[in-house]
Amino acid sequence: MGAEHIFNKLKGRNPKILGQEDFFRVSVLLPLVEKDGETHVLFEVRASHMRRQPNEVCFPGGKLDKNDQSEMHCAIRETTEELGIQEQDITDVIPLDYLVSAFGTIIYPFVGFIDDLTKLRPNPDEVGNVFTVPLSYLQQTEPDRYKINFEVKPEDGFPFNLIVGGENYNWQTRHVDELFYTYEGNVIWGLTARILTHFLELTEKE
Repeated sequence: MGAEHIFNKLKGRNPKILGQEDFFRVSVLLPLVEKDGETHVLFEVRASHMRRQPNEVCFPGGKLDKNDQSEMHCAIRETTEELGIQEQDITDVIPLDYLVSAFGTIIYPFVGFIDDLTKLRPNPDEVGNVFTVPLSYLQQTEPDRYKINFEVKPEDGFPFNLIVGGENYNWQTRHVDELFYTYEGNVIWGLTARILTHFLELTEKE
């Protein structure tokens, strides 16, 4: 195969994350609402009977499926299903930076506005309850930070003889900052806290 044929074959392609098809892909919405004349961020508490992460604080969202037209469509669809509202109740949806987690998940976050809190009818199959936090409180609050260190642990039978340094190879280990916000007994942490912090940093720059 000649170089010209290779370049013609690759010309015009749009890059994606290598191995993306093997990742668990989800979209979430960071909902802004008006409450008592002030902008708030709305959070969900996952239902206690959920198999994954019961009782944890999160944003509305879920896995992309084959019928979703886009990552944004998925975020809106999941929000309507979980909060019992209509698509037209969600406006001004804007993408934030997507996040690739260390555990094989790609998260596509969006921010949007829900115009009427009284329309919410949370789905008890997925949502235990919802609460809001004033945006001003979050902007003025520095999250607590703790480090999580990752350790490289090759499986039994790993071919150390094939790499320079063998068993003494200098693996480039890393850590991540785990962030925690607390508000009226609710703990916001994990990927939800990272997305929230990213959003707050973007609004602060503006």
